[in-house]
Amino acid sequence: MFPLILQSDFGRADGAVSAMYGVANCVNPEIRIYDLTHDIPQYDIWEASYRLIQTINYWPKGSVFVSVVDPGVGSDRKSVVVKTNNDTFVVTPDNGTLTHIKRVLGIKEARILDEEINRLPNSGESYTFHGRDIYAFTGARLATGLISFEQIGPSFDVEEIVELPVAKAVIENNVITGTIDVLDVRYGSLWTNIPRKLFKQLDISHGDRVEVVISNNTRIVYSNIMVYARSFADVNVGETLLYVNSLDCVAIAINQGSFAKAYNIGTGITWQIKLTKIA
Repeated sequence: MFPLILQSDFGRADGAVSAMYGVANCVNPEIRIYDLTHDIPQYDIWEASYRLIQTINYWPKGSVFVSVVDPGVGSDRKSVVVKTNNDTFVVTPDNGTLTHIKRVLGIKEARILDEEINRLPNSGESYTFHGRDIYAFTGARLATGLISFEQIGPSFDVEEIVELPVAKAVIENNVITGTIDVLDVRYGSLWTNIPRKLFKQLDISHGDRVEVVISNNTRIVYSNIMVYARSFADVNVGETLLYVNSLDCVAIAINQGSFAKAYNIGTGITWQIKLTKIA
């Protein structure tokens, strides 16, 4: 039996998450269920994709993730189950949720989830709560060994998996250009797509100063100089800093403050960041 990890944009205000737990426990009362998060902003497929890659590498082989951020529920979008390169499984709509898993971790195999067969009994007339009726049910059966990956449904080409648009960080003339991928929600830090290895090509050491320019489309939202710090303790409370986050990418923050709120920063490929070393 393997862990079942749930993610959704359902929140905790009603019984939706509890219903998913209930379905999984009816499959097998000994199942181990954990939450990744249920606070994905409503319909935000990009953030669902990012939170998966933030977490999945730290779970053992065989773990089953169920991710339900599904604005197309009831449409003709596919439901899928994939096997990643580290032998974990993800049950999800094929709507872009697998973008970061596919690009960063890699996917070995993909199968179309047959919604007619892999469905909670007596739920055939419900078309709006696939998180409970299909994904939690199928994820629990897979995690507990009641079905194999091969029994999910027919295989299909991994290259056909839907991906969201992604911009790659680049360096040119000693200036790195990247995007704001996601926010560290609770603390308001900005997590970029600039990997540490690329950042190090600027020959920057801890304590060096960096010019940071953030724009949304063509409008500059923030422009200033900050220090490259090892941790938040390297700067005073209220000061800005640039650091390497837990995903080994560059991040921007205010020590004990929210950078995102202070400067009204958003996320996605329209939010661009440029880094230049100050001599």
